[in-house]
Amino acid sequence: MDWFQVTFLALIQGLTEFLPISSSAHLILPSQLFGWEDQGLAFDVGVHVGTLSAVMLYFRQDIAQMIVAWLKSLTGKQSPEGWLAWYVALATIPAVVFGLAINDIIDVYGRSILVIAGTTLIFGALLYWADRNRTEVRSLKEMGLKDAMIIGFAQAIALIPGTSRSGITITAALMAGYDRQSAARFSFLLSIPVILGAGLLKAKDLAETGTDAQWTMVGGGAVIAALSAYACIHLFLQWLNRIGMTPFVIYRMLLGFALLGVYFAV
Repeated sequence: MDWFQVTFLALIQGLTEFLPISSSAHLILPSQLFGWEDQGLAFDVGVHVGTLSAVMLYFRQDIAQMIVAWLKSLTGKQSPEGWLAWYVALATIPAVVFGLAINDIIDVYGRSILVIAGTTLIFGALLYWADRNRTEVRSLKEMGLKDAMIIGFAQAIALIPGTSRSGITITAALMAGYDRQSAARFSFLLSIPVILGAGLLKAKDLAETGTDAQWTMVGGGAVIAALSAYACIHLFLQWLNRIGMTPFVIYRMLLGFALLGVYFAV
């Protein structure tokens, strides 16, 4: 890898991890267009650490309140923040179960350009429908277990490349009647255990296989991913009510058709 490749891939990871536009759809294009080889496990671990650091830093106050409230809930003192902590934990379970059950199938059948193009287009259209038909009558304080689990099962669908984890969870939350800000915030909070788990699995594989990675570039990738992810989260939440989901849907449509073009051109 050279520094251009490191910067490019780290920016893609940092931006697409949280925007509803599918990171897997973007990560396949550089290899197809530029002929780049796989960046390696060490780099994957580095950028996962970067994006995890960004979301935890941005929501540090929320996370601290949720942890304190969750500990209090164990003594019988319930609060909206305590319930939210439980909902994040419980809503993560479907992704874990489905990930263990079908990960090998996804690796074999789910990573083709055609599949990623299809899911990019289909779930982009679903996001547009959910945003246009939203009712926006509920906030996170009104969340119940049923809604949390529905969003959790939606997150499990994102194991299929091209779906977009943030896109499908925001879609599910909007369809359940939550306002845009609440949908996005729950999606971001829900990403923390998923990114942590994915990073730990990759770190385990890295420890087992070893690496000859250039650690300066891995560290640089982690920093770039962290900075871009933090800026992405902040700007997305700032602009969300003004711009809605339509710009991201349009982008997904263009990306999906570009992937189809690459598929049929090869």
